[in-house]
Amino acid sequence: MKHEYISDYLKNTIDAVNKLDITAINKAIREIIKLKKRKGRLFLLGVGGSGANCSHAVNDFRKICHIESYTPLDNVAELTARTNDDGWNSVFVNWLKVSRLSKIDVVMVFSVGGGNLKKNTSVNIVNALKYSKSIGARIIGIVSRDGGYTKKVADVTIMIPVISEDTITPFAESLQAVIWHAMVNHPELKS
Repeated sequence: MKHEYISDYLKNTIDAVNKLDITAINKAIREIIKLKKRKGRLFLLGVGGSGANCSHAVNDFRKICHIESYTPLDNVAELTARTNDDGWNSVFVNWLKVSRLSKIDVVMVFSVGGGNLKKNTSVNIVNALKYSKSIGARIIGIVSRDGGYTKKVADVTIMIPVISEDTITPFAESLQAVIWHAMVNHPELKS
């Protein structure tokens, strides 16, 4: 039984990879190339496993691509102080304000659902994206499900396909890593 589960899981992973929109991935890479040329900064936002991916991706964009990159999730003291004092829903937007987000910067979102005000999910991402749009920063989303608010406002959205309701989260978080690793190792980005 366990063997069948793993076999099915891996087959579904291959199916999800084969359904990724290569055009959208290349469009996101072009956005990052333009960001690098204009010497803008890359801000990565996500929660849960997607948030952990942000921390790893910051390292790769900095080390491999030589792009100034940050995530609020790397500073636990500030993150928890902001959450305590201002609330979880405003933690990312307030961090972006202090970081002086500008129109030459890019905000990249890793999220399973992309944020949804009506469902009260990832409201911190929604609020950060509203602010990012008001500043004129570019937005890239790597999301799943229906893409949520991120898909509605992003300049580029890479949708991770839903293969099975039982594997939405693990596929979304796993394929975020596949996609950003493809980005940072792209010949025009890799330093």
